[in-house]
Amino acid sequence: MADPRSDQELMAAHVAGDPRAFDEIVRRHTDRLWAFAVRTLGDSHEASDALQEALLSAFRAADRWRGEASVSTWLHRIVYHACLDRVRHRRTHRADPLDDGTDVPVPRDAMADRMTVLAVDEALARLPEAQRAAVVLVDMEGLSIAEAAAALGVREGTVKSRAARGRYRLAVLLGHLRPGGGNDGGLAGVEAPGGDVSSPAGGER
Repeated sequence: MADPRSDQELMAAHVAGDPRAFDEIVRRHTDRLWAFAVRTLGDSHEASDALQEALLSAFRAADRWRGEASVSTWLHRIVYHACLDRVRHRRTHRADPLDDGTDVPVPRDAMADRMTVLAVDEALARLPEAQRAAVVLVDMEGLSIAEAAAALGVREGTVKSRAARGRYRLAVLLGHLRPGGGNDGGLAGVEAPGGDVSSPAGGER
């Protein structure tokens, strides 16, 4: 039976010594945190390590959570910083595309879907870290601008700007997937955000 307590109640119980409370928090949030880590790092093995490190940090730091942000937002912020630590350690290495290790023939429609997912993952990997995190949190994880800002430790306007730039770059990179996508990169009707969006991928802060 699922634990009826809220996240806030579980956090308080964990700090008070309940041995099962944090396990329930992990059960509730691990799927979304895992997806966020994979999208942010582009590598399932590194994402797994980053998630484990983040959850261990959260377990130990639970007494410092004061409720200013939701438990979910707090956890996303810890995972984000764990991912950034890994990115800093692999600066000189290019991330490999995700590979599930299977070689089983699949129907054409399923193969097309899989290729689309791979294309999106590869395009995300080419975004600057800050833009990628904003796009993943807002557009893929479904966090509000305020929640994403709290998770990333930046202002709401910064999240909006990064997400807009990231969406535009994705539209450029994935233009071939849009119906009728051609030499314009499939950008008909896509408005470029203000400022320079053509700077190298590593230039965004």
